[in-house]
Amino acid sequence: DITVDGMAAFGVKVRNRGDGSFFIQAGQRYLPRTYRIEGDASNASYFFSAAAVCKGRIEVINLNPASFQGDVRFLDILETMGCRTTRGKDRVEVQGGELHGIEIDMKEMPDLVPTLAVTAAFARGKTVIKNVGHLRHKESDRIHALAVEFTKMGLRVDEKRDGLEIEGGKSHGAEIETYDDHRMAMSFAVAGLAVPGIRIKGERSVDKSFPGFWETLQKLY
Repeated sequence: DITVDGMAAFGVKVRNRGDGSFFIQAGQRYLPRTYRIEGDASNASYFFSAAAVCKGRIEVINLNPASFQGDVRFLDILETMGCRTTRGKDRVEVQGGELHGIEIDMKEMPDLVPTLAVTAAFARGKTVIKNVGHLRHKESDRIHALAVEFTKMGLRVDEKRDGLEIEGGKSHGAEIETYDDHRMAMSFAVAGLAVPGIRIKGERSVDKSFPGFWETLQKLY
């Protein structure tokens, strides 16, 4: 018998038949195990962005910077934009700096486009986000939604078929429509840390992925 790692962890033996199929003997019992679940890199991104936008410092614990989660690469983007990061075994620290715009293909990290876009709004120069046309079919049309809400804040933004061009600069408060989209709410909440007068409509949309977001954000003050 060959045990498959995922099943063996629970004490279940699996025989690989060698033809793409497996045999599992009936009557086996699962054994209980204790697992530590690493932090969510997508949710951590809002707090990394907060450090960048506010030129502050933030540490997130229980997050493996070498995680297989693709969104942990947002740290590399922030470094490219001007932040400093310190990465430990299960912790990450981000120190904000003078941000500058970048050009980037975000196809592999589409969920973090709203986070990056808000960060880019506070950077010097233009940020070009491309190859994310599929964002038009998420909880909202995120490309159009971001363009509309940035315009409300007085920012220059060019909506493309598959991306955005955002000119960082001075912005002002506005009532932000979230389109019942959790990532719109959490991203623009970061903008509200730096711009007085940002009001988030549909704030409970965060319950989809981060029910305690507002309480956690409050701890930054």
